[in-house]
Amino acid sequence: MPGFLSQLLRMLQQRRGTDMPFICRHLLSERGEASQTALAQEIITAYSAMNEQQRLQFFEMLSRDFAPAPAAILHAAADYQRTPGPPTLAALSAAVESPRQELFRRINTAPLGTETLVKMRADLLNSSNGADFAALDLDLKHLFRSWFNRGFLHLERISWQTSALILEKLIDYESVHEINGWPDLHRRLEADRRCFAFFHPALVDEPIIFVEVALAKGLTGDLEPLLSVESPVLASDKADTAIFYSINNCLEGLRGVPFGNFLIKQVVAELGAEFPNIKTYGTLSPLPKFSRALRDQQNKEGFTAERLSRLLAPHARSLMAAARSRDPVEALFQLLEDPVAHRDALRQPMERLALAYLTQARQNGKLYDSVATFHLSNGARLERINTFGNLRAYGLHASFGVTVNYRYLPAELEENHERFVRGDIQVAKGLASEFKAVAQAWKPSESKVARA
Repeated sequence: MPGFLSQLLRMLQQRRGTDMPFICRHLLSERGEASQTALAQEIITAYSAMNEQQRLQFFEMLSRDFAPAPAAILHAAADYQRTPGPPTLAALSAAVESPRQELFRRINTAPLGTETLVKMRADLLNSSNGADFAALDLDLKHLFRSWFNRGFLHLERISWQTSALILEKLIDYESVHEINGWPDLHRRLEADRRCFAFFHPALVDEPIIFVEVALAKGLTGDLEPLLSVESPVLASDKADTAIFYSINNCLEGLRGVPFGNFLIKQVVAELGAEFPNIKTYGTLSPLPKFSRALRDQQNKEGFTAERLSRLLAPHARSLMAAARSRDPVEALFQLLEDPVAHRDALRQPMERLALAYLTQARQNGKLYDSVATFHLSNGARLERINTFGNLRAYGLHASFGVTVNYRYLPAELEENHERFVRGDIQVAKGLASEFKAVAQAWKPSESKVARA
């Protein structure tokens, strides 16, 4: 066997990069475990050496040569239609599944197989013509949903004693609130802070997703006390609230594979066991596309000029006076050129517009804000909108400084999730009246209002 493998590897090395279809087909046809591993390793090695153009050609080959056969699908479907039952259903399932999926499973058996496939999907998602590879992407995503399900993930607390390698990755992967060096990270890992991450056994020292939590007294809408390196450390027995202020998916290749809902629920359980005095679980969340959505008046599901006029009607006079303009919409955007300088005039209208953005604005039929979708679909309710809660440059750029609190009440999570699936958004009592007014202004016909 060693002699056979050596001969096989020499043959593959001669054909590396020039005949990837041959190597992939050979991997699918092999039955011996050692041969499969050698072939899979050759594909991994070849892929890691590819430039962007070669990767595109590789994706095109996988899409073209390893797709399911339409004739086989039709034949199996006809057999199942004539004779429904386990044998014909199994044959139909086998015909529908693309050979790519089995190819990926075999690549995954080699060292660094999982890492390579995750990197492959990241390259696929970032490719210039990724839309042409939709079926290929679906195959990888389907497999990842199985390989990275909750049963394979383990939760770890990240502390200052965690390995420097992982701590450096946290600094690199933090995409919500940038970590500005080691002192900043150290403050985020102090006694009144917690950081938890999911890890997968196939990806050593590679966090999949992590969440940062501040232990606080009361739910705040102001980001600065949570991020300031100089903020005093709160004694743990004084904390009654856990604030999730940053959740980060680390690997682009796992985009769309759900982890966050499991992470939050398990972290709530961990914190509840460690700190029985904590009674409130909430977030301090960004509105990452609020500025973009407000300016995009061409989106028919978003802030059209007519909707903006209706939403701003209760505040039209004060806006026009502050901007010395005759049109409230023009006045709004004029004041937003320097929102901090006009915070008194903008506070109420921006709270209303943010509420409309989080609950009404859509893009392609889905809520415009992905963060809102994440928390609301997890069963949280919209608790409070905070104008000028994030005065850092990136916060003013993305959302004019607006932040939002979502609240997780364990007894309501399942019911809130089911209502969200049916199209109802849960809001706190303090927002219910304004929510109703916003919904009516957005769509003057009937609107649903959910009261918490």
